[in-house]
Formats: sequence, C-alpha cells, structure tokens
Amino acid sequence: MKLRMAWLLLALALPAAGGPLRDWLQQGAASHDGLGADETLSQAALPPGVRKLADLAYGPDVRQRLDVYLPASAGQGRPLLVMVHGGAWRLGSKQAGSVVDNKLAHWSPAGVVLVSLDYRLLPQAAVEQQADDVASALAWVQDHAAEWGANKRQLVLMGHSAGAHLVGLLSTDQALRQRHGVQPWLATVLLDSAALEVAAIMRAPHLPLYDKAFSGDAARWAALSPTRLLTAAAPPLLAVCSSRRATSCTQAQGLADKGRQAGVTVQVLPQELSHGQINQQLGLPGDYTRQVERFLQQAGWAVAP
Repeated sequence: MKLRMAWLLLALALPAAGGPLRDWLQQGAASHDGLGADETLSQAALPPGVRKLADLAYGPDVRQRLDVYLPASAGQGRPLLVMVHGGAWRLGSKQAGSVVDNKLAHWSPAGVVLVSLDYRLLPQAAVEQQADDVASALAWVQDHAAEWGANKRQLVLMGHSAGAHLVGLLSTDQALRQRHGVQPWLATVLLDSAALEVAAIMRAPHLPLYDKAFSGDAARWAALSPTRLLTAAAPPLLAVCSSRRATSCTQAQGLADKGRQAGVTVQVLPQELSHGQINQQLGLPGDYTRQVERFLQQAGWAVAP
C-alpha cells in the first residue's frame, strides 16, 4: 500500500508529464494496486455445496500446485475455468481473494469447475520456466478433468497481469504447447496485461520489475512477446485492458492487429477500472461480466447464463 501511494503521489506531482513518462507513473500505481490485491488471501466461505480439492501437485516443486473447486451440481461434461494469478512474476497466490472469490461465486452455480494454480516465481524461476509451469499445469488439468466431471474441451484459460502474460504466451507459442502435450482449448482471457510486446516496454521508460523479468537482448524480448508469437494456431483471445493505463490498451490493440493479420479472433475490451479491479470485479453482476461471458459463449463455452 505504501509503495502504491508513493507512485500515486509522484504521478500527481507531475501533472504536466505526458506520453511514456505519464503512463509509466500511472502504471506503477496500477501495478502495486494489483500486487496488493493478490497478496490478500481469500477469507470468503465457499459457496453452498462447493468442494475444494487443495494443493494438487502437477510437478515436484512446492509452488507447482493447484486448487480445484467442484460445483455443487452433479454431472459430467462440466465446463472448466483455469485461472493464473498475477504479481509481477515474483508474487501472488492461487488462493488470493481477487483471483478466486467473485469468479467462483458467479460461475460455480452454473456448474463450472474452477482451477486456480500457482507456479514458480522470480528469482527462483525465469519467466520462461514460469511459462513451462503454466503449460505443465494445463496439460495436467486436461489429463485429470474427467475425474472431476469436467470436459477438457470446454476449457477456458484466464490470467491476470503477469498471469495474463503467461497465458498469452501459452496461447501464442505453439512450440511451448507441443513440448508439454497441451491439447487445444476454447478461448483465453487476458486480464490487463501490459506485456504483450515486450520490446515496446523495454525500449521506453519502465518499472524495475520489467528489468527483473525481461533483462537480456532483443531476441529474448521477442521470444517472450505474445504479439510476436501469434499465429493462426492460437485460440480466440479476449484482451481486457484498463482504460486508465494507456500502455495496456495500446498493447491489447497491437495484439488485435496481429490477430487480424493471422486470421485469429482477438477482441479488445477496455474497462474504466483499475488494474486490480479488472481482476477482482470479474464475476460481479454487471456489464463487464456480461461482456466477458458473451465472448466466451461465442467461442463455444457452454455455460448457462
């Protein structure tokens, strides 16, 4: 909270700042807003009848764990929502209230199986290894979906902030998917990633957190940029972006432009919400949740409204 306030005060102290500098200051406040939300573990009670399978291992490391939330309704072929938390590639938790609570409350009554996963973090694991973790976790979920009465073909992948970058990588990097045996899924939702074209970040004024994640040469930046990697093999993508952060929506639009060239559906959904609110408020009643659901239904996600 103190770090976020420092960024806000700095931004307010320079009202005349424009262009990259102004956006950099706003992005600093927004990033710390998101980190603060993700650091607060959920204290909410599970919705009636929902059962949690906690800390299932998809790999040997203590961070390679995921939670599965089974809806109260019985049956087979239930839809899946796989969620990847944010936290600047170095923080965050699968149990964060902003990651789980409102999504679970909204979609579990509709019979959706929610999976929330952890992955190794900086400095233990580089971003490339984190992407490997997300790929391994998704392949593991697909292999075990039937045990939970879920349909692996009715799977939506979602991530926030750094998690949005990681699911964006998995969605656009065909070699990464093949290396881990990941099968096709319906659609991906990116919740306010400003790291879709990494070179654009690294060549402009940027937060130190990006140096920690992406230090190196331009070849590495390209290899970690979903926009650069996007091909016709990618699933449909929805890029939700905070209209309070010019960089986020600019990068989302760049991904959509590349999608048109590649023949892939990439929809941009700007929201007048902060970086953290875009994650936390998804699932609350309102137009934002409805627009995300509309995109998913168009992609074939069979969830009753």
